[in-house]
Amino acid sequence: MTAAFATPTTTWYLLLGAVLFSIGVVGVMVRRNPLVLFMCVELMLNAVNLTFVALARRMGDIGGQTTVFFVMVVAAAEVVVGLGIVVAILRRQPNATTDDMAELKG
Repeated sequence: MTAAFATPTTTWYLLLGAVLFSIGVVGVMVRRNPLVLFMCVELMLNAVNLTFVALARRMGDIGGQTTVFFVMVVAAAEVVVGLGIVVAILRRQPNATTDDMAELKG
């Protein structure tokens, strides 16, 4: 017995991107742990990437996929620098929150 599976359309990908972005926004607004905050920002970036790729495929244009490539490169650089700083701070003060990190401004 075979099941007939419908192929996902662009609308499905756009809805998934919107849901993922919403989860990321809620995480940024609610959470105070800097590591969770970084994960939520990355979730939002990936949601936007999914939207770019879905629309690029729909329109038959490579521009969206090229943009996603550059966003992923910048996100990787942000993760390396940001997580290095956050891990260094959390080693000194294990229960640090984003409010505590705001006090570190010169």
